[in-house]
Amino acid sequence: MSGAAPGAAPEAAPEAASESATAEVRRGPDSGRITARFQALGEAGRGGLITFLTAGDPDHETWAGILDGLPAAGADLIEIGMPFTDPMADGPAIQEAGQRALRHGIKLREILASVAAFRTKDSATPVVLMGYYNPIYSFGVETFLAEAKRVGVDGLIIVDLPPEEDEELCLPALAAGLNFIRLATPTTDQERAPKVLANTSGFLYYVSITGITGTRSAAVDEVGKRVDFLRGHTDLPIAVGFGIKTPEQAAEIATVADAAVVGSALVDRVKANLDSDGRPAAGLVDDVLGFVGELAEGVRSARR
Repeated sequence: MSGAAPGAAPEAAPEAASESATAEVRRGPDSGRITARFQALGEAGRGGLITFLTAGDPDHETWAGILDGLPAAGADLIEIGMPFTDPMADGPAIQEAGQRALRHGIKLREILASVAAFRTKDSATPVVLMGYYNPIYSFGVETFLAEAKRVGVDGLIIVDLPPEEDEELCLPALAAGLNFIRLATPTTDQERAPKVLANTSGFLYYVSITGITGTRSAAVDEVGKRVDFLRGHTDLPIAVGFGIKTPEQAAEIATVADAAVVGSALVDRVKANLDSDGRPAAGLVDDVLGFVGELAEGVRSARR
């Protein structure tokens, strides 16, 4: 990996960055689920709800119950967090969720198996895996991409691979028929935006704050200005996340973006239903899915 440790974001020579951004990119046919879902949301005149939860949290069985129930509860797209031991972009809530999952033995192969099981019940809801490059690198990029495609993953969000490193995973993912969803931030300026968007597909994820997840929220008017700026650079749908904690906040974001992403608030809901030994309460799944329903109702009430 360019002489750097897996999981790091190495510096690239300027000429390499330029070549990556301008070279012809081979794209295999993707599932079409992400495009179809955003088209349906547009036709309905509303934004979508994207839920993020950590795979295997708090244990395999409980996680499977949550995952299976998300579409009926109102999740339009599903992001699945891949636990990692050094989650540098995540706040305390998601870090703790990852540690709980890792203690129960969750591995990348089990995450892929959970998507395969989900696909036996739901063939329409887009599923995106979100996390860090190191576990994929260790698993083997080619093997991972083939398995992800086979089980029904629609896209990847890898937070520690910038555009300068597209050869590592982004370009192989696109060739394999998986969407590679990039993060834009409040510091993505006029010069940086074309590089960020060069090989992005599916949708663009706008991180509404600088810093780690789950710590604070951005004002909706400022988010709207940034979304408008990004729309000047791409026709892709734009989802906004980081700091959305309530149905009201999700509804506000859904008036200016194509989707609102809620993660830390859902992970906090899981934690709130654990006893002092980390065992899940009997009503954990219903409580988490009930909160997803409240978020979905908020988003659906925000007509655009």
